[in-house]
Amino acid sequence: MTIDTQPAPVILITGGSRGMGAATARLAAARGYDVVLSYVTNVEAAEAVVADVHKLGRRALAVQADSADPDQVARMFDALDDSFGRIDVLVNNAAILQRQSRLEDLDFARMQRIFAVNAIGPMLCAQQAVRRMAHRHQGRGGVVINLSSASARLGSPNEYVDYAASKGALETFTIGLAKEVAREGIRVNCIRPGHIYTDMHASGGEPDRVNRVRDSIPMGRGGQPEEVARAVLWLASEEASFITGTFLDVTGGK
Repeated sequence: MTIDTQPAPVILITGGSRGMGAATARLAAARGYDVVLSYVTNVEAAEAVVADVHKLGRRALAVQADSADPDQVARMFDALDDSFGRIDVLVNNAAILQRQSRLEDLDFARMQRIFAVNAIGPMLCAQQAVRRMAHRHQGRGGVVINLSSASARLGSPNEYVDYAASKGALETFTIGLAKEVAREGIRVNCIRPGHIYTDMHASGGEPDRVNRVRDSIPMGRGGQPEEVARAVLWLASEEASFITGTFLDVTGGK
């Protein structure tokens, strides 16, 4: 019998305590990954995901970190280094949404915070990951997966134009970074979830939003976080080994 002594691959999921991030953490563990996840305030939810990962026989670490703060991002990666000594996949999932509003009613502080978390945060995390993954830094290579939104294509008029614009910025960043690190062993791709049943819609003031719009979705229903997680894990796998700088819509056809 051959005993596999290779360490498990490590996946870091920002915003991993709920919704699509939590679903991705659980599925990654089921597929053999050790998991690091970040959260901002809800330590109970984060620890619940950690417990689920442990039940699946994998190691897990929850780190409190605001991905828009470079010092907190650096500390998160230091904690990852101390506990696991490697990173194979970064999933930039953390994002925020604020109450539905037209553009003329948005204040400057809201615009700044939306872009800080949704666009700059993934750049800060990817910067740290590339320093550890890239061949030019003696890394083994790796995968970066950015979670955008169908709103980047649709614009979210009358609801979340600032959120949609921040996701558009994330998509442009995906294209640029993918080309920048393609010969350094790193693949960079982006997933656009559509209307997914998560708690995020409550932040926009309409918890039941997916049910309201589901008739506009060609498949006639909203998506589940686990359906997004499966797309993330596919892009992270060797089955997607020649795919970089591309976008995968998980939208039910919308």
